[in-house]
This record gives sequence, C-alpha cells and structure tokens, in this order.
Amino acid sequence: MRTYATAASTAPPVQLFGVDGTYASALYTAAAKNSSLDATSKALTYLKTLLDKDPDVSGILSNPALSASDKKIVVETLSKSVSVPTVANLLAVLAENNRLGLLSEVIEKFDTLMSAYKGEVEATITSAAPLDSKILSRIESAISKSQFVGAGKKLKVSNRVNPDILGGLIVEVGDRTVDLSVSSKISRINALINEAV
Repeated sequence: MRTYATAASTAPPVQLFGVDGTYASALYTAAAKNSSLDATSKALTYLKTLLDKDPDVSGILSNPALSASDKKIVVETLSKSVSVPTVANLLAVLAENNRLGLLSEVIEKFDTLMSAYKGEVEATITSAAPLDSKILSRIESAISKSQFVGAGKKLKVSNRVNPDILGGLIVEVGDRTVDLSVSSKISRINALINEAV
C-alpha cells in the first residue's frame, strides 16, 4: 500500500501528449521522487529566460549538425548555470536523443504540470486590444465563480492581444473555449448567407 501511495504522489497531475510532453512528464516524475519540484521549476524558468533573451542559444540548441562533443559542452555549460541534477539529466537525455531543440517546449509543458500540481487553472482572454485592469479583474471574478475553475483552485489569467478578432473576446479556461469575438460572428453570418444562396 505504501508503494502505491508513493507512486501516485510522483505521477504527473495531468496527462500530456507529444514528445515534449513525454519528456516533461518524465522530468516531473523524477523531480517529484527527489522532492525537487520547486528547484527544477526555478531552474527551467532560468533556462527559459536565457533562451528568450539570447536567440543564439536557441539556434545552437536546435542545430541538428552539432557533434557529440559540442552537445556535451552545451549540456555541461547549461547544467552548471542551473546546478539542479534533474535538469542536468534532462539536458543530457535531450542531447543524447538529438532533441535539444525541444527544450523550450519541454519547459512549457513542465509549467503546465506545475500549474496543475499547484491547483492553478489557466485562463487566457484574447481581445483585439489590451484590456484595462478593471475589465480584466471583472472577467477574472466571473470566471473564478464558474464551474470551469472548481472549488479550491487558483485562477491564473493572462490577456493575449489579437487584432484579427476585430472585437469581443475569446475566453479559454483549461480545455474549454468560449468565442465571443466579432470575427466568429461575421463568419457565422457569412456561412448562413452562403447556405441561403
């Protein structure tokens, strides 16, 4: 019984798909077994910042022509900068399998796992222009009271700007989407007109 409880507590809180999801899930399990989830998350955040700041690093990582010795140098350099064994192992495995170019995607998927672990529900509100803080807080309040968030969960809201939606909002909470954009209404009207003609 004790073994089962330990195995359950180290399993990823949500199922991810794709190669990047597989690596992120394996990293999560390893970090949970070593009780280093927070340290791993902080190290990955640091690496993500490094990749975002310096496009040359991303270019090096995604270069398929890197020799084994070059990969070893890259992995050692990045591992020293974070000094977290689980992240160092991840980098070594990615290099060994010629998948260093997936590092950014693996970090994003790991962030998804950490959000689920912390009980956070992510909501993305897409608007044609940036929303002011009053409107954003009203939308956040309405979403947090809905059945999409659930009791005991923390809502994490981000505002994405996409002028192509013309107006209105697209609200994404977890795997649910509510499209209240002007562009979708125009598309529906056009479809009705085309059916009538």
